[in-house]
Amino acid sequence: MDYLEKAYCMNKTVRIYAAITTDMVSFYQKTFNMWPSSSIAFGKALTISSIMGCTYKAGERLNIYVNGDGPIGKITIEATNGNVRGYMQNPGVFLQNNDGSINIEKAIGNGLIEVVKDLNLREPFTSSSEIIKGDISNDFTYYFTKSEQIPSSVGLGVALNKDSSIKASGGFLIQVMPGCKDEYITELENNLSKMKPVTELIDEGYTPEEIIGLITNNDYELLEKIELKHECNCSKERFRKGLKSLGKTTLEEILNNDHKANIKCNFCNKEYDFTEDDLKEIIFEL
Repeated sequence: MDYLEKAYCMNKTVRIYAAITTDMVSFYQKTFNMWPSSSIAFGKALTISSIMGCTYKAGERLNIYVNGDGPIGKITIEATNGNVRGYMQNPGVFLQNNDGSINIEKAIGNGLIEVVKDLNLREPFTSSSEIIKGDISNDFTYYFTKSEQIPSSVGLGVALNKDSSIKASGGFLIQVMPGCKDEYITELENNLSKMKPVTELIDEGYTPEEIIGLITNNDYELLEKIELKHECNCSKERFRKGLKSLGKTTLEEILNNDHKANIKCNFCNKEYDFTEDDLKEIIFEL
């Protein structure tokens, strides 16, 4: 089961979120036949989005976009309190560095990270920052510092099996709150400098609790455990409303030319078929 642990440390002046997202990332890789660079880029984006969704109240929703100009194109993820769904434009990307390691920086390219927050206010709030490296971890560390003005550290990892399937996925978010002493920050920095990369930790089977323990020298207070899961709210009725919004003229063209409509959900790849009779019924309602 994928899950997140939320903890406080340093006299409750530092928040830490750590998560394992292996099952969700595996689902997306299999469903959309993601290649290695796409798998790692999407897995990291899904992990930090899952964590960010748990920093807000139930019912508040985040739409997170990684808008790079690299070959994988745009990554889109929706997250709310443990429920996540997402997709990417091009799942079939595999780039390597000279040493044979998988390259995601070139796969993502340059561009912007954009976060749209629906906090049940009158209008959603949008914030953004530049993609500074293309490795997702550093990009979101920069996002929190620049756009949220919260000193933060993000660590993300995706480990692949020899056949390029997902072995493990996870990560952490550290947020420093007002009143945190400089000595606490120094201690955290020292602890982080001694840690293995997140990919190695999750590859070795470290749990969220154990990752938090490494970050804090086991001096922390667990606050909440949240199950993380893929959840898509698509339905035939939702797509029916979408077809209806196309208008009578367009629907009549589809009816006359194709005699049916087939719609595939970007988020879960499920297909919905609309027969000739379905289209006629929708047109009749307009």
